[in-house]
This record gives sequence, C-alpha cells and structure tokens, in this order.
Amino acid sequence: MLTFLLFLAVGAFAGLLAGLFGIGGGMVIVPVLIFSFAAQGVSEAVMTHMAVATSLATIVFTSVSSVLEHHRKGAVDWSLVAKMAVGIVIGTAIGVSLITSVPGPVLQNIIGVFALLLSAKMFFGLEPGGHGKRPGSAGLITAGGFIGFGSSWFGIGGGTFTVPYLTWMKIPMRQAVATSAACGLPIALTGAVSNVLAGWGHADLPAWSTGFLYWPAVIGIVITSVPFARVGARLAHRLDQTKLKKAFALLLLVVGCKFLFF
Repeated sequence: MLTFLLFLAVGAFAGLLAGLFGIGGGMVIVPVLIFSFAAQGVSEAVMTHMAVATSLATIVFTSVSSVLEHHRKGAVDWSLVAKMAVGIVIGTAIGVSLITSVPGPVLQNIIGVFALLLSAKMFFGLEPGGHGKRPGSAGLITAGGFIGFGSSWFGIGGGTFTVPYLTWMKIPMRQAVATSAACGLPIALTGAVSNVLAGWGHADLPAWSTGFLYWPAVIGIVITSVPFARVGARLAHRLDQTKLKKAFALLLLVVGCKFLFF
C-alpha cells in the first residue's frame, strides 16, 4: 500500500511538470521507480529497464491530457508535430532495441550523467540561439529521429530535447512547450510498445509485468498524473517559470549524484 501511495505522489509531481515544462515528468518517474523497485527486491538485471519502460507508458496518458489543454489554447503547431513524428517513431524503436542489451547499472550511470547535464542546463538557463529558419521535412524528420532515440534511453517524453530545438527555430516558448507535449505522445506510445516486446518473457520480471512494463506503477502514476497535467498546462500560461526551473534543477543534481556516486 505504501508503495502504491508513492506511485500516486510521483504521478502528481510528474503530471505537473509535464504541463509546466513539456518534459513529460520522466526525469522524476524513472529515478523514483528505480529506488522503489530496488526496495521491492526486483532483479538488478531488469529494474532500470522496467523504470524506463513504465515511465514511457505513463507518459502516454499524461501527454494526452496535457496536449488537449494546450490545444484548447491554440498553442500546438500540428504541422511540425506531423513531420517530426515520423522520425520520432523510427528513432524511439531503434533506441529501445539497443537499450535492451545495456546492463542496468551502466544504464543508471548514463541516466545520472544526463540528469547532471539537464540540471546545469535548467539552472543556468542554457538555451540554443535561434536562427529563425524552419527546416524542411527531411530536417524535421531527422530531428525527430534523434529526439525519439534519446528519449527512449531516459524514459522521458522528449521535451528536454524538443523544447530547445523548437526555441532554436525561434518558436515562442509557450508554443514550443505545447508542441513538445504533442510530440511526446508518439515517443511514449512507440517506447511503451517496443518495451513490451523487448522484455517479453524475461525470467527476472516480477508479477504484474507485461514485458518491461510494471502495471501497478503505471496505474498509480496515471491516476494522479492526468489531472495534474491539466493543472500544470494552465499554470504554464500564467507563471514565471525561472524559479521553478532552478528548483527542479537542484532536484536533478541530487538524482544525478545519487546514480553516479552513491
């Protein structure tokens, strides 16, 4: 019961982040799930892959909720989403196929490095300069491929990569966040399905798993992440996010240090 309550709390925080920043909440979900699975005695061989896969599955639901709210405000650029989604699906599927062969402890170190880099980016407000020119279809598909590939390794909805890419094209931040949230849906769907297939029949998986997806965590997180994603999306149109981002950056710093040094 305590574990399920933890999943509910994680879902609320992750949903809020998804709506506020368009980052899908995966950088909260994945570390907490890893710690939770370790406490439950889940095999080290599968627990990190389960955390990544389960995070992607929850983002399917969070993304739908967040996108609907952004769409109502007319902030999603669907022409961009349609072109990038082609590359996203391909890149995510390739990423999952490769991550399966990476040992869990190594994957945790990779996630730790990524958390530290993301922490520095958010704390210091590091963003690429814009050039004001939107790439053609081939460029958008290629960018989607890289975004999907990276997201599949970290169990995130892609906003960490997509928002900077869109702001580089001088797309206004609120529209970039909204469009990023929409791009998170094909990432999450492809990642979840690919992880079911990749983990199917693995001997070390606990009960209530389908492939690498762990359903008690999916259900618990989704129950609270969906309504809180709507709250976050509304707040994104009202709040100055600078202080919020710095606070989240400090949290990522702790996560990265935990995976790498403790």
